Amino acid sequence: MNILSVITAVLTLLAGIGVFLIACTMMSSNLESASSKRLKRLFAKTGDNKWLGVAIGTIGTAAIQSSGAVTVMVIGFVNVGIISLAQAATIIYGANIGTTVTAQLVALGMFGTNSLSTTLIFSAFAGIGAFIMLFTKSDAWKQAGGVLTGFGMLFVGLSMMSNAMDEFAALHSVKLFLASISNPLLLVLIGAVLTAIIQSSSVMTSIAITMVVTGLVTLDQGIYLTMGSNIGSCVVAVIAGLTSGIAAKRTAMIHLIFNIMGVVLFLLIAGAMSLFTAGVWTFGTLFEHLLPAAPQLQLAMFHTVFNVCTMLVALPLTGALVALACKIIKDQPQPAEDKPHLYFLDEQMLRTPVVAVRQLKAEIEHMAEMAVANFNRSIHIVKTLDTGELDVFNKTEEELNFLNRELVQYAVRLSDKQLNRFDHQYLVSTIRTVSDLERIGDYATNIVEYAESLQQHDVRFSEYALKEIDQMNDLIAQLYEATMQAYHKMDMEALGHANQIEDEIDRLTDEMERNHIQRLSLGICEPQAGTEYISLAQNSERVADHLINVAKTIRQLQ
Repeated sequence: MNILSVITAVLTLLAGIGVFLIACTMMSSNLESASSKRLKRLFAKTGDNKWLGVAIGTIGTAAIQSSGAVTVMVIGFVNVGIISLAQAATIIYGANIGTTVTAQLVALGMFGTNSLSTTLIFSAFAGIGAFIMLFTKSDAWKQAGGVLTGFGMLFVGLSMMSNAMDEFAALHSVKLFLASISNPLLLVLIGAVLTAIIQSSSVMTSIAITMVVTGLVTLDQGIYLTMGSNIGSCVVAVIAGLTSGIAAKRTAMIHLIFNIMGVVLFLLIAGAMSLFTAGVWTFGTLFEHLLPAAPQLQLAMFHTVFNVCTMLVALPLTGALVALACKIIKDQPQPAEDKPHLYFLDEQMLRTPVVAVRQLKAEIEHMAEMAVANFNRSIHIVKTLDTGELDVFNKTEEELNFLNRELVQYAVRLSDKQLNRFDHQYLVSTIRTVSDLERIGDYATNIVEYAESLQQHDVRFSEYALKEIDQMNDLIAQLYEATMQAYHKMDMEALGHANQIEDEIDRLTDEMERNHIQRLSLGICEPQAGTEYISLAQNSERVADHLINVAKTIRQLQ
């Protein structure tokens, strides 16, 4: 083989890896979008049942073909307290089992050499999916086409990698070099490093399968490379954990400990087998006897058995793993957070749009809570002229302005991701919603300024006026509750109730203005207080308008 053939083989291998990676991403994003609502419901069912957690992790990963995506979802849920560390651990166990589905598909695709191969048949799905995506306007069909295209490209990449491996297998020097790497620890390390670079255990396992099938490495070498890929796959979780809270870091640590534990366990078993059988029995010879003449299936089945056995060992030790992770990642005193910040979102969540949309909604609901809390503070300040909470008020207003900017930018970035129609429509509505909530903060600021004006003129509202302000405040509190009920649960009945309250607020605003003019004419209230009072009533009514706008967004999401 000349140098040109070697260069061609290397470029073909790189192209095959690239196509395979794109195919995995394409399948994952389209499957995730198509099943986003189901995934949310699935993860919401996570309870204290360990087997249920394993099942959820397995099904979730098999559904979207990405253990990395599921792991990042789990870290996001732990980070905001939706699930516990123990629950997260069991889901991660299942995710490791679910990711073996890709290896099984690859093994299936490598059967058939003398007739029409399954690789060629499955590769044709790329064209079928592309035609569907090209000629349909339905989002559901586009996602189905994307899944088929990704599935087909998976085998196109696999075929390219296999062809490159055939070229390398013809090189005696390459085979001698690879044959010299027989140390299991070194092979595990190579598998871990390559997987960390590629950031896909599925790709690394598929490469190992093609190397075994073409005779470039032995089955035992492929097994140790695959074991290393499990450790390397933790890099995604570690990166996600580094940018999140303590709980998320511990989740990433559990993932790493779990995979290292599995590798150590199987290395010990391999060592014991070799010692007691004088090297006659290894994992390779065992699976060769169990599945003769099918090297691709031998390695794929080992991958599945490895992860299932590791799960069975780790499941009863979950409490100990959580304790160990907590011991390694110790609690740290949290410094006072002086700067405005996001509470439920971070950059890593953009890797899993399904989680990001859910957390964006949680962020908006928290922003609504902050805005209404500041409105309540403004009412307290204007009624009592007590400025004791003014610093808290100003800090909250600063946070509302920050959230207005950041959430709009986040929603725009998230809208570029592969999402279903419902999530896209929701993202469109968020820009208006965030603006409405920020305006509530602005009206609260106006009311605080009225309090400052009253202080300067040394006047207060009358008892009659204060009772009406309390009535208005109570109605807005009721409107807020109905709005959040409608917004959070997509509850049309709650929206109807919110509309009724908003009509009552409009009526009360008119009544407040009439009553106050009458009190001014009777000399019950001072003129300066009268000006500020009417402005307060109008600003309160506008707060109600913005709240009802938030509730009404659910109409376009039905």
